[in-house]
This record gives sequence, structure tokens and C-alpha cells, in this order.
Amino acid sequence: MLKSVLLGVMMTCTLGAAAQDTLLVQGSAPDLYLTHVVKKGETWYSLGRSYGLSPKDIAAKNKMQMDQGLALGKQLNIPLNKSNFVQTKDASASAGLRPVYHRVAEKETLYRIHIRYDRVPLDNVRQWNHLSGDGVQKDAFMVVGFVKGNGASAVLAQAPATPPPPPVSKAQTAAPETKPVLAKSQTAKPEVKPAVTRSQPAEPEAKPAVTRSQPAEPETKPAPKAQSAEPESAPSTSLGRTPVVPEGGFEQQYNNQTNNGRDAVSEKGPGTWFKSNAVVGSGKYYALHNSAPRGTIVKVTNPLNGRSIYAKVLDAIPQLKANANLIIKLSDAAQDALGTTEPRFYCELNYDEK
Repeated sequence: MLKSVLLGVMMTCTLGAAAQDTLLVQGSAPDLYLTHVVKKGETWYSLGRSYGLSPKDIAAKNKMQMDQGLALGKQLNIPLNKSNFVQTKDASASAGLRPVYHRVAEKETLYRIHIRYDRVPLDNVRQWNHLSGDGVQKDAFMVVGFVKGNGASAVLAQAPATPPPPPVSKAQTAAPETKPVLAKSQTAKPEVKPAVTRSQPAEPEAKPAVTRSQPAEPETKPAPKAQSAEPESAPSTSLGRTPVVPEGGFEQQYNNQTNNGRDAVSEKGPGTWFKSNAVVGSGKYYALHNSAPRGTIVKVTNPLNGRSIYAKVLDAIPQLKANANLIIKLSDAAQDALGTTEPRFYCELNYDEK
């Protein structure tokens, strides 16, 4: 009985944190809007770029004048209208768009959601949320459209400094994998921050073949404290089950780098995958990222289900058209641990930027 009560409390806390970490739509059509808390250095114009909207429209929605300036910590309402709110069926695959969510209320139906959000086509909602029918679950977060804007200076609605906890007490375990085989040219471009070239000790494990010309240094991993060599093979997993991560691993390195998460910076946006020859069992993932130094451990969270993994940065994201607006590329074996097989997925990153 006590275990059931504790589990219910943890689920309630998780749902509250998830609501803060997503762009939640407020109001009903035609008066739909998002909430935004002003942070240091933001202006009316940076907010306009972040949400694909005229700064004058934001000021008018909040009954303010643009010459007033913005006070740190002030909560603003960001209107959603035809100029910045997209509900077309293929919007989920478009660059420069961020999903916005509705939290399902008790006894609410898919039809009522369709009416509330300007009669968004039901087929669109089913496709965005991978639904096969019309059933919806209380407290689920459902995509009901996409907002324009680069999101560079946006603080998502009342976002906390740290990511939400997992749905259950064991959800911090992540599907292990070995190091990736990178199939594309990964040379960094001029505007991308140069990778840190600090020396890292080699690990006794066998290294996967790399198909591009680069030093082997990014493929090495610093040995965690008192950690023995881990097996190179393990049974594969099926989507929805998270295998146990060996003690230590990248999570311990992340905690050391970020002072147990207190010094971590947060970043939100779209990510994608690169192919790897991962074998389940190592409990470690790898990533490409444009600003985190090489060797940084990044915590990647799927805000739709609260699942998180820890990935080591190998290099910068190649500056290709297909990679436009991405904030991270992960080795594809992390799909199982994050609970998504979408080619592009929305995620939150936490890492030490020093």
C-alpha cells in the first residue's frame, strides 16, 4: 500500500515538471497563447524572432508599449495566430518549427481537443501523436500544432533550471550501447565552436571502425572511478523497455562535470540520429553537438515521457542542409532508451558549457 502511495506522488511530481518543460497552449481558439518568463538580455525583438511574431503583437497582447522595456522574470503571453501557429499535417517534419502541447483533462475527448484548437483536423492530431484511434488518456501531453521561430532566446513556459525527474523511480536507467561508427564527414565548419583538443586516456575496449579521416581521440572514453571493463555484447532490447545502466558510466561523469546538475545549462529543440554499430551492454551513448566541448557529457531528456540518457560529445554537427536547426545528433541505439523512433524528435539537453 505504501509503495502505491509513493508511486502516485512521484507520478504527480513528474507530470508537473513535464508541464513546465513543454510549450503548453493556453486558452481556446481564437484566443490561443503561450506563456514566457523574461530572462536576462531579452528584448521585444528577440522574443519576436523566437516565436515568429511581430514584437508589436506581443506588446499589444500584454497591453504594454515597446518603449517600456522588459523586466527580468516578468511573465508574458505570446499569442498564437495564423502568422506563427502552424497546424498542417506535414508540419512535424519542417525545420524552424517547435511543437506545442495540450494536456488532456479528465473525461476530455479527441473531438473536444479538435474543437478547442481551431478545429485542427483529427487526422493531423493522430499522426503527430502516433494514435491509431480516438482514445486519449488523462494527463497525457498531445501535440496540437507548431509555433514558428528559431527558439534561440526563448525560455519555454516556466521552464525549470533542471530537467524533470523520470516517471518511475527506476527510469534513470538507460539503454546501454557501444561507441558509434560515423558514416558521414564530420568536419566542423567555421562558425561552429572549435572542439576542445584535450588529451583523453584510451580505454582497453575494442574500438568500432571509423569511416572518416580523424584522430582516434574522440573515440576514447575516460575511465570512470573504479569501473571494470564492460561486456561488448548483450541482448538487444525492444522499444519501451529500458535496460540497466552499469554503475558509474556517463551519468557519474555528468554529475562530476555539472556539480550534480547545479551548474548545468539547458537547451531545447529538435534532434536526430546517426547510424552506429552499437551493442547493448555498455550503458553509454555518443553525440554530436555544436557548442559543448569534446568529451562533455550531455543529459538528453524526452519531455513527452520523462526518459533520459547520457551521451558523450565526439564532435560538432556537420553544417549540412539536412542538419539545419538541429541541437544534437545521437547514436541511433539511444532510440530505445528515449522511447522514440521518430527521425526528428524534440528533446531537452543539460550539460556543462565550460
